[in-house]
Amino acid sequence: MKLLASAFVAMLALSGCQSAYYAAWEKVGVEKRDILVDRVENAKESQEDAQEQFNSALEAFSAAVAFDGGELEDVYNRLNRQYEDSVAASEEVSSRIDKVESVAEALFDEWSEELEKYENASLKRDSAAKLRETKRRYASLMTAMRKAESKMPPVLSALQDNVLYLKHNLNASAIGALQGELSTIENNVAQLIRQMNSAIAESDAFISSMKN
Repeated sequence: MKLLASAFVAMLALSGCQSAYYAAWEKVGVEKRDILVDRVENAKESQEDAQEQFNSALEAFSAAVAFDGGELEDVYNRLNRQYEDSVAASEEVSSRIDKVESVAEALFDEWSEELEKYENASLKRDSAAKLRETKRRYASLMTAMRKAESKMPPVLSALQDNVLYLKHNLNASAIGALQGELSTIENNVAQLIRQMNSAIAESDAFISSMKN
């Protein structure tokens, strides 16, 4: 779903007035359920982008370890750019997960409150069952997303340490010191990619269930 943002809705989003923000969307026919699906898709895309970025950072680190001539300052600059891009990718992932959480909480609160408005007991039971199932799927999704998110700081920490070390030791011996860190970073990135693949699969499953 492509949400066509208006200046009014954008202003409400920036102001942090979530209830007014959702109400504005509802006036143009966009329900919280639609926003949730849209935000899960955005979170999924940010994780896919982060996978590419962390792989790129790993490649740059591997190239630095294999350094065999040239300007060490250039090596440092490349690694530092990759580290900074990885930090930005990590922040984007976390931000989009938080946005998923925000609208999901609003949706579930509204859904629970509206169950009390039913006069038909059968329809109420059916809606309550669907709410429980949606919450169950959502809990599984958030667990996967937050687990993937938790794998980013160790990679960023290792990259930062090595970038700083190279910055202050621009000599051949510094490259030797980095070599001992390569396997740790490789393992951390591999774990991150696996967890993100799991979160992406959960995202696809959740989106599919919400569209049925």
